[in-house]
Amino acid sequence: MVPFLLIDIGNGRTKLALSTAEALHERRETSTHELSVSALTQALEGWTFDRVVMCSVVPRASEVVRDFFGTKLTELRHDADLGIGIRYPKPSSIGPDRLANAVALAGLYAKPGQPGIVIDFGTAVTFDVLSADHHYIGGVIAPGLRLMTDYLHERTALLPHVELREPETAIGQSTEGAILAGAAIGYRGMVRGILDALKKELPGEAPAVVATGGDGEWIVQGMSEVQAVDADLTLHGLRLFAQRTA
Repeated sequence: MVPFLLIDIGNGRTKLALSTAEALHERRETSTHELSVSALTQALEGWTFDRVVMCSVVPRASEVVRDFFGTKLTELRHDADLGIGIRYPKPSSIGPDRLANAVALAGLYAKPGQPGIVIDFGTAVTFDVLSADHHYIGGVIAPGLRLMTDYLHERTALLPHVELREPETAIGQSTEGAILAGAAIGYRGMVRGILDALKKELPGEAPAVVATGGDGEWIVQGMSEVQAVDADLTLHGLRLFAQRTA
């Protein structure tokens, strides 16, 4: 039996992982929209654990998990012992997943005295900022890449839905090529622009910049501004939080 079951409930997918204090082990996923007692029972088949630690941005799914685990469940929230501080006008409005990312950033990537930025490429792309003294101080929310491309298709009569990939050229030689160029090159430009603006407001040492989320690895390839891509960043934040509260 391992100490922890970690649950990261996002808008589209719910990630589950078995974890010790030092490392993540087995991982599984299920649809957040379909999360239920039976779906959880199936997703957890064969797993044994002592405690459950969760962060969630979907209230309905949160209730399912609370009812399922009862007193075994600990939630990562703004008022919990996170190991980082919060300097933000309304801490309760910060998404728990964003706080988990900040916990992982402080614990794994940003040195003491170094600020940091997490870019999370999900349904929305979020930038979360850690000060040099490791306080969560705010961030940026922008439309996610697939939200933008899906909207183009849904709101125009002639633009097709495209499977995202690297464009062959910046000058699109077809409608699909033009959309791919706009998505890849344009989105990277947005990311660079936001990072530049954030860095200007962070004094001292250059921040550690880490990317996570579904399209993160593809979008930041070749971007020297990003030092690391960590697909499990939110789960690592939950792991470090579980370690503190064990």
